[in-house]
Amino acid sequence: MIQIDWSNVAQQLLYNPKNPLLFNNGFFVFFFFFFILFYYLFRNNYRHRAIILTLFSLYFFYKASGSFVVIVILSALFNYGISKFIYKAQSKTVKKIGLWISVLANLGVLFYFKYTDFFIQSINDIGHFKFHLLHILLPIGISFFTFENLSYCIDIYREEIEPEDNVINYMLFLAFFPKLVMGPIVRAKDFIPQLKQPYVVSQTDFSKGFYLIVSGLIKKLIISDYITLNLVNYVFDGPALHNGFECLMALYGYAIVIYCDFSGYSDVAIGISKWLGITIPTNFLSPYQSKSITEFWRRWHISLSSWLRDYLYISLGGNRKGKLRTQVNLFLTMFLGGFWHGASWNFIIWGSLHGVALIFNKYWSQFFGKIVIFPRIVSNILYGIITFHFVIFCWIFFKSANLVIAQQYIHQIVYQFTLQGAETFLANYKYPLLMMLLGYVLHLIPDRIADKWIAIQTRFSIVYYVVVLMLFIVLYAFFKSAETVFPIYLQF
Repeated sequence: MIQIDWSNVAQQLLYNPKNPLLFNNGFFVFFFFFFILFYYLFRNNYRHRAIILTLFSLYFFYKASGSFVVIVILSALFNYGISKFIYKAQSKTVKKIGLWISVLANLGVLFYFKYTDFFIQSINDIGHFKFHLLHILLPIGISFFTFENLSYCIDIYREEIEPEDNVINYMLFLAFFPKLVMGPIVRAKDFIPQLKQPYVVSQTDFSKGFYLIVSGLIKKLIISDYITLNLVNYVFDGPALHNGFECLMALYGYAIVIYCDFSGYSDVAIGISKWLGITIPTNFLSPYQSKSITEFWRRWHISLSSWLRDYLYISLGGNRKGKLRTQVNLFLTMFLGGFWHGASWNFIIWGSLHGVALIFNKYWSQFFGKIVIFPRIVSNILYGIITFHFVIFCWIFFKSANLVIAQQYIHQIVYQFTLQGAETFLANYKYPLLMMLLGYVLHLIPDRIADKWIAIQTRFSIVYYVVVLMLFIVLYAFFKSAETVFPIYLQF
């Protein structure tokens, strides 16, 4: 007879700060199984579906972030109420007051959790004060659901949508677990109407969802995690211990790591949503194939870049108030976009560099866009290489723990570049380097090839999907223990 330790089972159901619930957590398999079971049982009633999905999403938030789940609940209730106030207000002035209340409240909560310690530390550094840091823990997803709250209230203020009547639907819009941790940022006008549609998942939807989930997990759990643990972290933790060649190789590694991290998570979120009958737009479109920094931001984290354009850049005046104001708006948008990523001067520098690059790109297109010097294919390759290397140069600030590390990293590449010891480096790091190559190859695969494979998948039986899942599990288990199987270069 099987003995069940119910106390252990109960313990597994509670939040564990040392083992928060994420897609790569073993508990997620059980979570997702029971969720799909209940969701499918109530699939024909959209109200019941929404309640089930909301409850499981809030539980996911609890298992991932503990008592911070209260913040997303209170945030949903507040913005649900203030949006109705904005909508029903009779005068433009009152509507604007309601909007400012929403903006200040949402940004105030974000500022408190994410930036309080940063500003205390900055004041201490500048004024030589000794204010104590508060060491405030950051709730997961707060940057994402803050932007979603803001876009919802701004859309209502602009009279582009009407407020949602059902508070459950609005809470689900914020807490929807597939996109909770790393996005994509969704908009209420795109998301909430889908909750009220009949549940329909075609064979193509299922096949595409499966493809996105598996490919996303491969990107994140196999490619990204392996390169991070076995190459990138070693170099970025102490760039002064490595020559310029080694730093450059690790930088190429980080470029594919951050792409696989963000796009892999987005793919999983979009794939799971497909299985739930909900469509979330594509968030990454092979961004390293871009031929300009403007194109890069049309391909990279599309939900974020479009949010910054529609709700920050346009709100600042966009390109409607002259060339100088357009340049200022571009810079401010990217400056604040960088600061949104994290409370660090490195993120501010990263965003500022992209802001300057976007301004430069505008001038370059105006003055040299029509001048033909090289054949088109040569120009595209040249511009692609320049854009890619500017982007990865900026990643130095994004990845480095602080400004000192970033400066050391750049110094090593510029002043300590040598191929001496390169053969040893390549031999000892061959597996992470091969994984990098795989990541770049996957990045270069045209979308039309992926679409053709998805179409082929629809003809396969359930056996195919089971076999692929089993292969992924075996592959993941292998790479989780790869640091004990593959030699790691530890000689500095």
